[in-house]
Amino acid sequence: MIAVRRARPPDASGIAAVHVAAWQSAYAGILPSDYLARISVARQAAHYGAAIRSGGGVHVAVASGVDVPEGSPPRLVGFATSGPARWSEVMGRRLADGEIETLYVLDDWRDRGLGRRLVRAAAASLVEAGCRTLFLWVLRDNPSRWFYERMGGRAAARGTVPVAGQAVPQVAYVWNPIGLLLPGNGGGGGGNGDGKQT
Repeated sequence: MIAVRRARPPDASGIAAVHVAAWQSAYAGILPSDYLARISVARQAAHYGAAIRSGGGVHVAVASGVDVPEGSPPRLVGFATSGPARWSEVMGRRLADGEIETLYVLDDWRDRGLGRRLVRAAAASLVEAGCRTLFLWVLRDNPSRWFYERMGGRAAARGTVPVAGQAVPQVAYVWNPIGLLLPGNGGGGGGNGDGKQT
């Protein structure tokens, strides 16, 4: 069984481990290898712990029961973070009022619909917070970009993000209205992949 739920403070270290593993897998050949090798689980755990304690929109996918080896504890295998848009002005126009900041699923747990479930949980949380539209940034060369397109995202802007001293190209995907991502509204119908983005 895989449950998607709000994160709790003890989840921070598991979230951090997923973050580091996903970056080292998804961004190999895109970002410098020495930079990827230096990503710290401890630093990420502190960051996500603070986000959870502040009441931020952090959701996790946790596998248990038949989905983990017999006798093993539940395992955190993916997560998403969301909140009010941090960077909503690009080229003089507003992209959206809510943002999915991160979405990662461990490689061995992809193609099970977890990315879609995490996106929908994040979208529902943003709707509760009063957001009517949603966007996210994804690295242009991320091989999982197709996931957001199959979830109904519309490429709306291009930009760069500084990583390891380089300007890395990225693309913004928008859902307008945000309700397109909620179950029963026809959104997110295609594909069963799980996206990973910065």
